[in-house]
This record gives sequence, C-alpha cells and structure tokens, in this order.
Amino acid sequence: MKLILSAFAIVALSAGTAAAQQTTQDVAFEVQAINKIAFTGSPSLVISTATAGSAPTSATANATYAITTNESDRKITAEIDSDLPTGVALSVSLAAPSGASSAGAVQLGTTAQDVVTGISTANASGLGVTYSLSATAAAGVVAADSRTVTYTIIAGS
Repeated sequence: MKLILSAFAIVALSAGTAAAQQTTQDVAFEVQAINKIAFTGSPSLVISTATAGSAPTSATANATYAITTNESDRKITAEIDSDLPTGVALSVSLAAPSGASSAGAVQLGTTAQDVVTGISTANASGLGVTYSLSATAAAGVVAADSRTVTYTIIAGS
C-alpha cells in the first residue's frame, strides 16, 4: 500500500511541474474598398402654377442619403436614364459629408455630373437631397412620367 501511495505522489508531483504547452496560429485579414450610398424618400415633383407673365413656378422635393467610404479622394456623380422633354429640367443638390464639397444645384442629363467632391473616409447619414423641376411655358403640358437618377461613388479628379 505504501508503494502505491508513493507512486501516486510521484505522478501528482510530476503533473504539477510539467511545462505548459504553447502554440501559434496565423490569422489572415483584409479590409477591402467600401463605397456605399443609399437614398431614402420618394420625391415627387409637380409644376402646377405660374405668376402671370412669368415662367411656370419650379417644384422642389426633398430626400436624404447616407454614404460610407473607406477610401480617399472620392466623388459622387449623378445622371438620369433618359432625356427629359424639351423645356423641362431636373436639378439635384446634395449636402456634402464633413470635409467634402457640394456642387450645389446641378442640372441632370444622361451624362454623369459631379454633385459632391473631395470625399475621404466618410460615414454619414441623414444628408439632405433637394430635387428641383423647372419648365418653360413652351414645354406645354407634360404627362406624369419619371426618370431614374443613378448616383455613383468614384475616384475624384
């Protein structure tokens, strides 16, 4: 019995003095380019009045947008999918995130136009968007229609 207790004591003491095991593991990581933009609101523009002797009164509508980019020197461009009727113009103005510049009211066409420039590593939401629709009297009556505005975040310059 003494022999068994001695063997048990030796095993118990050896377990307490065993060296700790250590290992390593490599962890791969990457942060890719992120350029996201999203709009909220459903702007609707109707021109329905004018002051006698003047062009029809422009209509305005508001929306908001959010942007996230982890790149430097980005800009937002905007364009519509097809031309507007003769005598009708659609403009947009986007508020700029901190550190960037808004181009102010930009008349939209089928060619991309800069609307915000100088964007660097931004994440902002609730930024204002103002659409403005104007028409000349020569445009006549224009039936309800719509255009898709495409916004793109691209490299600046």
